[in-house]
Amino acid sequence: MVNSDRPEFVNIPGGTFLMGKDESRKDEGPAHPVTVGSFGAAISPVTNSQYAAFVQAAGSAPPPFLGEERFAGAGQPVVGINWFEAVAYCEWLGSSNSVRYRLPTEAEREFSALGGLAGGDWPWEGENAAFVAWISALNDPHSPTVECANDYGLRCMAENVHEWCSDWYASGYYAISPGGDPSGPESGKRRASRGGSWRHREKLTRVNARSSLAPSFRYSDFGFRVYRDA
Repeated sequence: MVNSDRPEFVNIPGGTFLMGKDESRKDEGPAHPVTVGSFGAAISPVTNSQYAAFVQAAGSAPPPFLGEERFAGAGQPVVGINWFEAVAYCEWLGSSNSVRYRLPTEAEREFSALGGLAGGDWPWEGENAAFVAWISALNDPHSPTVECANDYGLRCMAENVHEWCSDWYASGYYAISPGGDPSGPESGKRRASRGGSWRHREKLTRVNARSSLAPSFRYSDFGFRVYRDA
């Protein structure tokens, strides 16, 4: 089940895609071909119930917004987690086996958000007015449902909460990015993130849109999703 104490994964085949978008925000260009290897991705962002298992086992601090009812649902994405805590959760998840759990690179996140589509702005083909209207009416994170899924079965890849990536963020990185499994700049001040936000006026965000935040910051629309090596 998606809301079990550990994330449920799907295997994502490697491939080549056109990352970024020309004639859009400056940090999304230039669009460039990128090849990523195979990896696993959690179906949903880490939930409150899943993060609670980590808090209990590792003695980590509880999420800062958990005391507010609208952020406390067991199946909702955990929010207010900074980048370091997200990394610590991934390391804890892999401590009992030989699999490496981790945050995704920006390239892996964009590739998996497309759900097997050759390109485009969204994780699904065409427009789904009922789905978009439902998301746009929300004023809090929601428990991921199958209606949110792309063709890989990954839920909420363009809405719900921002998700931390492993990369440092640099607005001009695409101009020098390698074509194979890029992992971002060697250093920086902000970590990259992807996905939409329940807190924004426009709650759905294109799969190639980039965002970033200082890794120590905690916002009520920032969560994370676990990826793993193939």
